[in-house]
Amino acid sequence: MTTISSPVETCATSEDGATSGPCGQGFLATHMSSFTSALSQLDEVLDAARTVDKKTDELIRFALSIKARSEPCVRKHYVGSLAAGASEEEIGYVFALTMRESAGSDDCWTHGIIASLEADSSAEEEEELTGCCG
Repeated sequence: MTTISSPVETCATSEDGATSGPCGQGFLATHMSSFTSALSQLDEVLDAARTVDKKTDELIRFALSIKARSEPCVRKHYVGSLAAGASEEEIGYVFALTMRESAGSDDCWTHGIIASLEADSSAEEEEELTGCCG
């Protein structure tokens, strides 16, 4: 059995919301440092090309972090949003909006699947319904 060791989390968040270290990417930082370096370069490119103010950018990233279920990113962009001038009320609104849109998209997506099953005559065969869910 192979044991995978995980390096200590080295992500630090500054007052402006910037981070240093691999931020939850300890395994990749250890075993694919070229990839995590490329991600850092992508962050620099995105920051240079940003077309919205820093507060809006951080609020968008906060919402995306919630949807991605990334604890380090939620922490980073919550702090970053505050540092960029967002109020807790604004962050709360974005949080609620993200949750509402998630519920709506889950609802629409699920109803779409059910409707396609009802419309698809081949879906009656049980083998086709098992998929990856078993």
